[in-house]
Amino acid sequence: MTFLDMLQRAERQNASLLCVGLDPEPAKFPRHWQGDASKIFDFCAAIVDATKDLACAFKPQIAYFASQRAESVLEKLAVAARDRYPHHIWLLDAKRGDIGSTAEHYAREAYDRYQADAVTVSPYMGTDSLAPYLQYKDRGIFVLCRTPNSGGDDFQMLSTDHHPLYVEVATQAAQRWNQYQQIGLVVGATYPREIEIVRQVAPDLPLLIPGIGAQGGDLIATVRAGRNESG
Repeated sequence: MTFLDMLQRAERQNASLLCVGLDPEPAKFPRHWQGDASKIFDFCAAIVDATKDLACAFKPQIAYFASQRAESVLEKLAVAARDRYPHHIWLLDAKRGDIGSTAEHYAREAYDRYQADAVTVSPYMGTDSLAPYLQYKDRGIFVLCRTPNSGGDDFQMLSTDHHPLYVEVATQAAQRWNQYQQIGLVVGATYPREIEIVRQVAPDLPLLIPGIGAQGGDLIATVRAGRNESG
């Protein structure tokens, strides 16, 4: 089964396209847990349990765990989530981007240590920075393409051969890197027009679309822009 098959199965079985982020920040926990990093597992597990019927995927952001010295908690959470909800996608938000043996270790960290079905990666060191992840033919990567932050304009909108760099990333992802149906793209909800363009360039790639809510993305505009012919 390819990663795309796995993702489509999760979407069908859960009747959902929603990916729930897990960004534990103890200072913002409910009052009875506020400031207590020992409650990170309980906090995240409660979110997973509460949203299991609404979501098809869960996305822990590794930095929120690492900054609290809670990598072991992330491992424990991965085991629990995979055991309780095996038909949901476990997506590690790490945004890794390196080459050679370093990238190999990052891939092992994501897929072996944290049991991720997929991981977010940066493409800006080139194809060889993605190659170690692509060796895991049943796992996925979501490539940063048009990110939701305003600073993404600094590079992603630079013109390359008469189109912006993010369009070139989408083109490479759809045509060059996706031999085993492993590739998805990260495109921010704050840019619905760019979502439309990416969908035209890469009609069959799954999109991870952050930016709904606090970052100002419009849910309806996002869904309209991101739908492909199959829905």
